[in-house]
Amino acid sequence: MIASIQNFLDNVIWGNQLQKAGLPGRILVVVLRYLYAMLRDFFSGQLTMRAMSLVYTTLLSVIPLLAVSFAVLKGFGVFNQLEPYLNNLLSPLGDQGEQITAQILTLVDNVQGSVLGGVGLAFFLYTAISTVQKIEESFNYVWYVSKPRNFARRFTEYLIVLIVGPMVMVTAIGMITSIQNNAVMQYLLNNEALGPLFVLAGKFVPYFLISAVFTFLYVYMPNTKVKLKSAIVGGVAGGFMWATMAAIFTTFIVFATRTQQIYAGFAVVIMTLIWLYLNWLILLIGAQLAFYHQRPAFLRIGRQEPRLSNAMRERLTLNVMFLVGKSFRNSGESITPQQISAKLHIPSIALAPIFEALESAGLLTSTEKEELLPGREMSRIAMTDILDVVRVQGETGSYREPSWSGSINALGEQLDSAIAGIIGDRTLADFLDETEQNKK
Repeated sequence: MIASIQNFLDNVIWGNQLQKAGLPGRILVVVLRYLYAMLRDFFSGQLTMRAMSLVYTTLLSVIPLLAVSFAVLKGFGVFNQLEPYLNNLLSPLGDQGEQITAQILTLVDNVQGSVLGGVGLAFFLYTAISTVQKIEESFNYVWYVSKPRNFARRFTEYLIVLIVGPMVMVTAIGMITSIQNNAVMQYLLNNEALGPLFVLAGKFVPYFLISAVFTFLYVYMPNTKVKLKSAIVGGVAGGFMWATMAAIFTTFIVFATRTQQIYAGFAVVIMTLIWLYLNWLILLIGAQLAFYHQRPAFLRIGRQEPRLSNAMRERLTLNVMFLVGKSFRNSGESITPQQISAKLHIPSIALAPIFEALESAGLLTSTEKEELLPGREMSRIAMTDILDVVRVQGETGSYREPSWSGSINALGEQLDSAIAGIIGDRTLADFLDETEQNKK
């Protein structure tokens, strides 16, 4: 019965019957495919597990993170203007949200410059950067990226986020305050016809800001190139889900009097944990949606372990070295694993073992900017060395010499001889020369 239901859903969602119904059918197919993919990933448990991990990380790093970020805001003199915005962000927690906001502002306001000096500053920065690193790892998981940013790049970019983020907040707060105090805006707000419309539009500003923050994170955090259009789709969807969840959670808080009676003083802690978990989960769901929008081919297959045939791995290994060598020969050009993944239309998670094997064999190396270069002079990289990475190397464990059948052993030697005869003594440099001559 379950198999029959599965076949029916596959025919409806992935078949072409609905698409024959015209535009409404095509729209319905797209909605069903995205809904199917998102529900499948949600019930797989990976997104929920990572959301819970981020909640734990948030609890450990919230004080250093806020101290570093808000210390910048204190320098701009807008620290006292944060209270209404924090109250709005934590409004789903009800009266408890106001208490948390007051405690956060008091805590950060008590942070003096001497506390952020020396070892204290180093510890705060380390904890804050570790938090952003955890977020990057979660986004990399969503985007099938196996290799994070290197330490130097990570430290620099994360520090920029911690400094530039509060500055952007300052600019946004200043713009909103300026617009609200503008004479024209005051006139429009007091107008009987237009006033309610502008008040209603003003209520959507926090959701717009949340969507903008989500979009920025989807573009910036993954260690891969994310198209702005896909990030906007995920950001808007994430902002809508956040607004909906906030309204539902607020209603739940109002009617959850029994929870407060049972847990007493711990109720605020429990509600805060749930609120943090839902926020992180929505952020990751929006990232997953952005990924599927940019790479719709994964809608059906989802996150499956890549299984490549030997022939496919041989071709990929040769192609990787070919692209790296070609880029190295063209002065001023560079290539990264993400660019190779895009050129070959192969997920980076499938290419990661090949990159690692080539680096272990000394045929490939990467710079601090994650640019790939030949591991040694290309005239000293034999094509057989490249193929050996896939055909000979990479075995694990300790095995005795297998007892081959005589006929099978002879056939294997013939195959090895045939490949060696085709490749000959050619090197990667020779192969690139031949390719350039064939183009002329």
